[in-house]
Amino acid sequence: MSIDDGFIATVGQTPLIRLRRLSEATGCEVLGKAEFLNPGGSVKDRAARAIVLAAERSGALVPGGTVVEGTAGNTGIGLAHVCNARGYRCVIVMPDNQSPEKYRLLSTLGAEVHTVAAVPYSNPNQYQKVAQRLAAHLSNAIWANQFDNTVNRQAHIDTTGPEIWAQTGGRIDAFTCAAGTGGTFAGVSHFLKSKRKAVRCVLADPPGSSLYEYVRSGTLKATGSGSITEGIGIGRVTANLEGAPIDAAVHIEDSETVGHLYRLLYEEGLFLGSTSGINVAAAARVAEELGPGHTVVTVLCDGGAKYQSRLFNREWLAQKGLAQCAPPPKRGEPIDVRLVMPA
Repeated sequence: MSIDDGFIATVGQTPLIRLRRLSEATGCEVLGKAEFLNPGGSVKDRAARAIVLAAERSGALVPGGTVVEGTAGNTGIGLAHVCNARGYRCVIVMPDNQSPEKYRLLSTLGAEVHTVAAVPYSNPNQYQKVAQRLAAHLSNAIWANQFDNTVNRQAHIDTTGPEIWAQTGGRIDAFTCAAGTGGTFAGVSHFLKSKRKAVRCVLADPPGSSLYEYVRSGTLKATGSGSITEGIGIGRVTANLEGAPIDAAVHIEDSETVGHLYRLLYEEGLFLGSTSGINVAAAARVAEELGPGHTVVTVLCDGGAKYQSRLFNREWLAQKGLAQCAPPPKRGEPIDVRLVMPA
């Protein structure tokens, strides 16, 4: 018998999926790490598990304790699952500009959710800073601190990177993904570079983020004014991202992200969130740059259900000027079901 012991044991070991149409178009093997198949639905389950278990080992988190975090959603969802499994209270602080589905899901999972205005990191009422003060105010509580707690990065050095290396048999030429906390990109890149320095590690960055220019010139300066993506793009170098081996960065506009998101849906059968769209767009760029015969790996971060009211809502896309990037499904001529109904 092969049995996993609860939620904690089922995080990780996600499959690597060949993106058939994109692979055919570029002549490369374009592969997506299916992190949406983690039990909590996203790549952030890895960081959530690692942060809670590390806090337990250090004695910072004890029975009856509380885990507090500032998050755009997925880390909070992962933490809520882990806290339920381990018997902790979960308190989440979120900016008020995320998809409604995330707030509802967190509440359903039993987390206590507090929304605050979406303000720059320099503002003392920015959601991460509010979470830090809240954790300090509560008794028997820890602040997960996913952005600067390097347990996050180490989780990907220990698990995600080795899984990708093993699944490709070490035949990988490039890795690309976006950065929010920077944990996934940095951790996977560190591990892959430790196995073969020639693996090209390329950061994908959305409009409004400062990391594209930082990689290019060493200056933190925003490119564009803002993005529809959630949970990625940042204006500072986190402790998790600091020192990461970054060979290059690509700036991906929202139109390209949405286009790839709908291609994934209608050509690959994969219903995914916005970060997966930008990651696959970056993988396509890198594959075209390298030329046929190479293997490019990216991360399919989470599923699309949490974004139905936005990314998969054509009225919302039209308001953002992106409706033309989302082709309708090819359904053929309308069917009159009354033709097969009894008289």
